[in-house]
Amino acid sequence: MKRLENALFDYLQIKVVSDARPEDNAAKKTSDFFYSILKEDYKLEGLEITKDDTMYHIKYISDGKIKTQFFDREAVEQLLSVIEAEPRYGR
Repeated sequence: MKRLENALFDYLQIKVVSDARPEDNAAKKTSDFFYSILKEDYKLEGLEITKDDTMYHIKYISDGKIKTQFFDREAVEQLLSVIEAEPRYGR
């Protein structure tokens, strides 16, 4: 399960970057690639992402069962913060 958890986290981090930076084609391609890993390698379906003040929630279907994984919002958004703080990549 740890590998799936890592794959979900990696996808979520780059998805947040891609959503925040729609002009960033590299982030979009990377997000799409990580999504394909979740679908093809882990056979996940119906991914839904929501967030609240402290957590991101990913709901998905695996082996016909609905499951939810939670991730710390600050940890997920850290990659976006680093990218936007870097003068070469920031806005």
